[in-house]
Amino acid sequence: MLSVAKVQRRNAWRYYVRGVAYGDGRRPAGRALKDAQEVAGLPPGRWRGRGLAGLGLAEGAEVSERQLELLFGQGRHPDADRIEKRLLDDGVGPAAARRATVLGQPVEEIEARKQTPLLALDFTFRPQASLTVLLALGDAHTRRVIERAHERAVATVLRWLEDEVAETRWASGRGRAKTPALVVAAFRHFDNRDGFPLLHEHCLVLNRVQRWNADGEPVWGALETTRLYKHVVAAGTLYTLTMTTEVCEELGLATVPREVTPGLRPVMEIAGVDAELIDWSSTRRQRIEDVLEGLTYSYVQEHGRLPGEKARHGLGWQAAQDTRPEKKTPRPLEQLLARWRASAVLAFGKRMVDGLVHRCRAVGAVIRARVDPVVDTALAAVDVAAVVFTIRRNFARRHVLAEARRHLLETLRGQEFPRGLDDDIADRALADHSRQTTVPQPDRRAPAADQIFYTADFTEPDRWWIAGTGGTSPRESSRYERARIASLAVRNAIRAARTPPAGQANDRRNDPASAPTHAVDHPGRDTALTPAQRADAIYAHQQAAMPDVHLEGRTTDPATWLRTPESLARLAAITREADARRRAIKDGQDPAADPGHPVDRHRQEHEQQHRQPGQGLQP
Repeated sequence: MLSVAKVQRRNAWRYYVRGVAYGDGRRPAGRALKDAQEVAGLPPGRWRGRGLAGLGLAEGAEVSERQLELLFGQGRHPDADRIEKRLLDDGVGPAAARRATVLGQPVEEIEARKQTPLLALDFTFRPQASLTVLLALGDAHTRRVIERAHERAVATVLRWLEDEVAETRWASGRGRAKTPALVVAAFRHFDNRDGFPLLHEHCLVLNRVQRWNADGEPVWGALETTRLYKHVVAAGTLYTLTMTTEVCEELGLATVPREVTPGLRPVMEIAGVDAELIDWSSTRRQRIEDVLEGLTYSYVQEHGRLPGEKARHGLGWQAAQDTRPEKKTPRPLEQLLARWRASAVLAFGKRMVDGLVHRCRAVGAVIRARVDPVVDTALAAVDVAAVVFTIRRNFARRHVLAEARRHLLETLRGQEFPRGLDDDIADRALADHSRQTTVPQPDRRAPAADQIFYTADFTEPDRWWIAGTGGTSPRESSRYERARIASLAVRNAIRAARTPPAGQANDRRNDPASAPTHAVDHPGRDTALTPAQRADAIYAHQQAAMPDVHLEGRTTDPATWLRTPESLARLAAITREADARRRAIKDGQDPAADPGHPVDRHRQEHEQQHRQPGQGLQP
């Protein structure tokens, strides 16, 4: 998962030097950053990104306090003191010497126009809660694997941003160019403000990048930060997919869906990590949920409707800020590990804590044996396009790419996949199931790839209501639940088209014309199957029906008809019939007189099932 914050004020570097660079704690006044980090046993920050070469910095070098002040506080070269002194010794004036160390437009000029300069973006990466629990309570080998996977996943996302997303702009946005080189200061933390486990990494992306002008000279300019914001979700899914896959492959683990909020997308957690351990590590979740409930109520009172996806994100951020505790005293990782283990053993017992990794591997072996590492790109493209269309209506490639990465994580359950498969699925979803809605205007600049929007022609299921459990009120089906129904309908149609009639399978086995038009990415396996066999095998794989013991943690009760696609389809059909009857009554046509009407037929069947022996129909 990935979150982004702005670094805008000129003294914002003080917050990162005094807090973020010091393990999210409060550094003692008057103590140098490096000395404070050594006393507290904290790892120093590290430089990352291809743009370091333009500043004379090396990948992986330590981040010093003075460098943070110059770059993120003043927008100047990290070695500005030495450069300015050399120029002064050569007879250059103080103003000219200082201007020579500024990267791009000076901060003072931006503030003189009554504007707030954006100095950097804080990209914060963190894995799922189950991976953090394994790092906190697992053995040394497990901890090393998770840390290494986290580091590689962050590097993968930064490279993807440099190669595919990052741009620089000048002349008020009239000039734009790709910039495959970012300057990043990374700070890794292992706990939250309550002192409980929370692996995360702050990556300060400098809002200055280097390009070459028409004369071939290097110049510094600002990032096109809007593009970075637009691709945050796609970057976050890439981080989660990359890290989870590497950990599962290295340790022999697998993932299972955990439904956090009924009706919303489940979180893919490591199978075998108990829900109690996840709740133990998530100390702030209950406080945030309590505050979020009040904020949601106020939102409904003001707007007269439930908050949408964007509004829910904003309310969640506000709830997190309102419940944010004060900074704590940082501690070395060794002390944190001992404290976490003692807390978990006291709460759950030594046997449960010691057997955590073994249980995860045992459950992972069962799931990996059931789910083959095969992805049908045709069915995947249908699923991705249907989900994105139902949720967003109009979408860009970045939305499809993010959903393709979620699809791979949900389908493969943590197993490896061919490199670039997420891009292939996204391209196929756009080519086969989407149509472009952005129309280029004459005499105007052609839109960039991320500015082109698409839509699709899937049939969206009607809305339905789901019974509440545990005293909760009924709720309306979410867009995500309706998206799964839309995807299921189209995938079933494709599956039916692939399956030959009975008795023709053997005759068509060697017929080249009957070969499926889709590609199956299945390394190391012979795919010489009939279309019917291949469709059945892949469909069964994509459903990935795990035993209930591997789906523990879901909050949806089976009585709400959310377990199977068949039940969801039946519920949607009943809802459509009820809506049709309501419209007929409103138009003055009472369908009750027709005993064959679908709604009356369902009611009569229900009464027949619940009638007691010897008892007639009740009035």
